[in-house]
Amino acid sequence: MGRIRKSYSPSFKAKVVLQMLREEKTIAELSAEHGVHSTMLHRWRREFLDNVPQVFARGDSWASEKAQYEARIEALYTEIGRLSTQISWLKKKGIDVDPE
Repeated sequence: MGRIRKSYSPSFKAKVVLQMLREEKTIAELSAEHGVHSTMLHRWRREFLDNVPQVFARGDSWASEKAQYEARIEALYTEIGRLSTQISWLKKKGIDVDPE
């Protein structure tokens, strides 16, 4: 009969790893407290530490994406303004601009 694998949420893993990094309790104590094998705790800590730089990279990426989005919005508003001016000019000249 096979073992049943337990699944842990990312927030649970983060909470446990942060407790490990505080070093207020031993790995054995945390293992017993949370019912997770010490090998798994070490794996989670290694994965966490390996991925810390990505947290800051994502922030830079997000800021870059936001700036691109805002620039696109500004360009669209500029285009709307230009087209509105053209429509007003055409209407003054008596040209029908309603698409039908």
